[in-house]
Amino acid sequence: MALNDEEPVLVRKAQALDQMSIDELETRIGQLKAEILACEAEIEKKKAQKRAADALFGGNS
Repeated sequence: MALNDEEPVLVRKAQALDQMSIDELETRIGQLKAEILACEAEIEKKKAQKRAADALFGGNS
């Protein structure tokens, strides 16, 4: 996890898709979908934390 929200997220270097086999592409799709789900879950977690902080401290944004 990044130390703060300003730090860039490290991303693996992309492979040339045209050089990957069907199995490799399907595996990669599965991995990417899992990463997307993890990102969406983290977004929801952060939204919940923000809502809780806003409720506690009266934030409106």
